[in-house]
Amino acid sequence: MPKITFIDVHGTTRTVEAENGSTVMENAVRNAVPGIEAECGGACACATCHVYVDEAWRAAVGEPASMEEDMLDFAFDVRPNSRLSCQIKVRPELDGLVVRTPERQA
Repeated sequence: MPKITFIDVHGTTRTVEAENGSTVMENAVRNAVPGIEAECGGACACATCHVYVDEAWRAAVGEPASMEEDMLDFAFDVRPNSRLSCQIKVRPELDGLVVRTPERQA
């Protein structure tokens, strides 16, 4: 199973085993990762699962689709490496993925 590391604003690191085919958000919720609220449950209808993808992983994760970009307009402190974790599908190539949670969710 791929591993995903979540780093919060204080530098606390949590690494979880993620299920292929699920989303980064689903694995965060399943493992009670602080900083991921996921109010819409993964429907890309809010911005409460906002994360910053580590620069080393941006190419592997890819760019957001237009619907995700629209929702990111509602996120707090959006950066070039911002993504909604509900839109990042876990796959073997993402083993070791590192994401950071923002100071707060929108």
